[in-house]
Amino acid sequence: MLEILYEDNHCLALNKPAGLLTQGDATGAPSLLDLARADLKARHHKPGNVFLGLVHRLDQPTSGVVVLARTSKAAGRLSAQFRAGTVEK
Repeated sequence: MLEILYEDNHCLALNKPAGLLTQGDATGAPSLLDLARADLKARHHKPGNVFLGLVHRLDQPTSGVVVLARTSKAAGRLSAQFRAGTVEK
């Protein structure tokens, strides 16, 4: 089950447990990104694909907060903030 820390129309902040992949890999193991897409699709009754932009990652053994962008515009802006180092943790 996903632990949603914050959600609005632009971004989604989730608590990633240790051991869960942030994004999918060749193993096909469940990932936070896949679980979040499925959750948004179900809760908001969205038809088709759900956009979620991954703007940073945490390693599989690491737990912590992961911020996902819910729009392409938010993805660009959040990515720029992470690149510039202006995100406060």
